[in-house]
Amino acid sequence: MSDLATLETSILDQIASAADEAALEAVRVAALGKKGSISALLATLGKMSPEERKTEGAKINLAKDAVTQALAARRDVLKAAALDARLAAETIDVTLPLREAPAETGRIHPLSQVWDELTTIFADMGFAVAEGPDIETDDYNFTKLNFPEGHPAREMHDTFFFRPKEDGSRMLLRTHTSPVQVRTMLSQKPPIRVICPGRTYRIDSDATHTPQFHQVEGLVIDKGSHLGHLKWILHEFCKAFFEVDHINMRFRPSFFPFTEPSLEVDIQCRRDKGEIRFGEGEDWMEILGCGMVHPNVLRACGIDPDVYQGFAWGMGIDRIAMLKYGIADLRQLFENDIRWLSHYGFKPLDIPTIAGGLSS
Repeated sequence: MSDLATLETSILDQIASAADEAALEAVRVAALGKKGSISALLATLGKMSPEERKTEGAKINLAKDAVTQALAARRDVLKAAALDARLAAETIDVTLPLREAPAETGRIHPLSQVWDELTTIFADMGFAVAEGPDIETDDYNFTKLNFPEGHPAREMHDTFFFRPKEDGSRMLLRTHTSPVQVRTMLSQKPPIRVICPGRTYRIDSDATHTPQFHQVEGLVIDKGSHLGHLKWILHEFCKAFFEVDHINMRFRPSFFPFTEPSLEVDIQCRRDKGEIRFGEGEDWMEILGCGMVHPNVLRACGIDPDVYQGFAWGMGIDRIAMLKYGIADLRQLFENDIRWLSHYGFKPLDIPTIAGGLSS
């Protein structure tokens, strides 16, 4: 066998044994590259006589063509094998059910849901939403709400105070959303009709209290507002929120520094086998506090109590969420347990509406 035939056979064997495209490329470069073995033979043709060039050139070119064809064929085989391996590794069982879309797997937290529900209800009654900062001044949180210095009512709130400033004043984490009412009365002229949802803070922690919780308060200031209006608003809210056709309510005298008269509100319920049903039964449950805005509060906010009067109310968003959706422990609302959220949460696209139902 001639040297050319031996070289061709050796290259074809290397091509046939190449395990992947990288190894095949190395064989191609060694044979047909700029410094490859067959390329070197082609370079010798210039030194040959015309007769030798014609004979030897044909032989070398035939060897080159054979190598080129073998490279192409082996490359196709290796590509097909690689594709088969990839398909085998990425096999999809089309008989499995489709994965749920993110909008179906994600959940809205019950507190966010209830926040949206009560906002929807009060917006339908013509209320705007007012918000304010979580860090408040003592003046807005207490003084302008008829809590004088040293008054024992200040101690009812177990307040988180910040360190005193150079002038001796102390900022605090608001103990209720009532400062938002103050800010609204200072910045707007009556008539005023707002709700004030938001986070609040008190030093308390057990199954029914957390250091940080949520409240919603309402405020109406007008020339002719009275307790009859207040009772109607609360009655309509409770019916809409608990999604019942009728619910009895009971108003009891109470005390709050910022309202006079002040009232506690009980709603009709039935307790049976660990469940609470609203709008039926003969039991009562206290749910919120309310009253006519104290004249001192109106004066502190620049409103003449001889011209305007108003009423206000407040309730815990966390508490009414627990009552409506059967949540046993307040602390579960803040534990970030995905299993709990999957059970109690709501689908993101189920937006609460009056017409379509709040919790449908």
